[in-house]
Amino acid sequence: MVMLVRRNFQVTLPETLRKRLGIDVGDILEAEIKDGKIVLLPKKMIDADQAYFWSKGWQAAEKEAQQDIKTGKVKKFDNVSQLIKELDK
Repeated sequence: MVMLVRRNFQVTLPETLRKRLGIDVGDILEAEIKDGKIVLLPKKMIDADQAYFWSKGWQAAEKEAQQDIKTGKVKKFDNVSQLIKELDK
């Protein structure tokens, strides 16, 4: 796709490109130079109070939990009392 560099060095992303990548007004793009080319990468911002969830440790624990659920290594309880009895064992 061809784009024109305008005043203040601004470019407009063509509609087909924006739609394919799901880019909307206000989205953040990171620019990199790779092999003499400009590469734009869509980025999503995360609230500071949610950043822990995306840490490597938390994501590893999430994957482990999902695997446990998938393989049936979980228990279900009808009430909190049953859970506490299981934890006391």
